[in-house]
Amino acid sequence: METVQYSIDIAAPREIVWDTTIGEESYKEWTKPFEPTSFYRGSWTTGSKIYFLMRTKEGKESGMSSEIAESRRPEFISIRHLGVVENGVEDFTSEAVKTWAPGYENYTLEESDGGTRFVVDIDVTAEHKAMFEKIWPDALKKLKALAEARAA
Repeated sequence: METVQYSIDIAAPREIVWDTTIGEESYKEWTKPFEPTSFYRGSWTTGSKIYFLMRTKEGKESGMSSEIAESRRPEFISIRHLGVVENGVEDFTSEAVKTWAPGYENYTLEESDGGTRFVVDIDVTAEHKAMFEKIWPDALKKLKALAEARAA
């Protein structure tokens, strides 16, 4: 597993970027490049269980089963991905999951020139790296547009 980093400068205060990142409706918008039906269920507070999900064609939920390892508003969120959800069933023990779990996804919001530098550090497997290199920049552009519109 390798840790990769993506970042973007956003012309909005950290509090607005934070709220846009984790807001229930705005999250659905900025994560569309990953999956058009993305949503989460749970809490963004330290120690909380959280699911990052999508709806399958059959109407079932699939995605990631995770916990918030650390949450310090408005500067840092660490997500610990522990397993997957397939058709509503959690899996923490399969060989496929064991190849990457636990994996971390960290968001750092730094004050920068009157705005915010949003930095993502994420653990990726070799097989997913190319996909993330395409998708994360698109997602960050959407997050930027949403946060800057809120700040205007």
